Amino acid sequence: MKLNKRQSAILVSAITSVVVVTIFVGGLLVSNDRIVTNLEYRNLPPSLAHPFGTDWLGRDMLFRTLKGLSISIGVGLIAATASVIIAVCLGIMAATMGRIADAVISWLVDLFLSVPHLVMLILIAFVVGGGMKGVIIGLALTHWPSLTRVIRAEVMQIKAADFVQTSRRLGKSRWFIAIKHIFPHLVPQFLVGLFLLFPHAILHEAAVTFLGMGLSPHQPAIGIILSESMRYLSTGMWWLAFFPGLLLLLVVRAFDLIGDRLRSLVDPYRANE
Repeated sequence: MKLNKRQSAILVSAITSVVVVTIFVGGLLVSNDRIVTNLEYRNLPPSLAHPFGTDWLGRDMLFRTLKGLSISIGVGLIAATASVIIAVCLGIMAATMGRIADAVISWLVDLFLSVPHLVMLILIAFVVGGGMKGVIIGLALTHWPSLTRVIRAEVMQIKAADFVQTSRRLGKSRWFIAIKHIFPHLVPQFLVGLFLLFPHAILHEAAVTFLGMGLSPHQPAIGIILSESMRYLSTGMWWLAFFPGLLLLLVVRAFDLIGDRLRSLVDPYRANE
């Protein structure tokens, strides 16, 4: 039986979500005993006993990678959720609170878009003290501008709807219209925005951590693993960077795929093809 685009999108999203959740939960279930130093097994290439090999301290790279991915996914989801909430709030305010609010928020959007994400992220993370808290705050405060523009345009269209105009003529306040009429229609955009922002958040987290300005070196985050492996690549230990980098790209691509499929589901012109 041939599936249409809507059914295909649901199937692909479900399978991809199961894979990502399995990786995330698997990383959480990895105990610290699995990634302790064991010099007897150091520098081992990939094998059946150690599918991802071991590092210079004898730590199993499969368990370190799963642990690191769970940390990166958690940081990315928290930061992306916070960023989407900021975007939704500012987008609604820009479209409903008058010209002054619209002008101020549009100026903020232009300001943040004029500075590269990575530069702004590093500055914010440094100001708030670095570490996981600094990275999450930095990611949350740098990934909302583009989505804010999309939400603002969506709200402007909803404002022109008959039910909104009727509510305004009945004397309802702007806050009532925003909460009761506009926000429920933005839930699909919230979910799509979350899954589309997450790949950027997790990649930027890994990049900042790789540069030594993100998570603590004591945490087995993917950025830390990749940073540490650079000094050993010249000795032929290619597996230290290959497998963690590959799984990171697969997780990022998986969330990107989910976001694209969800966007096709909420698009009235594409959902029933």
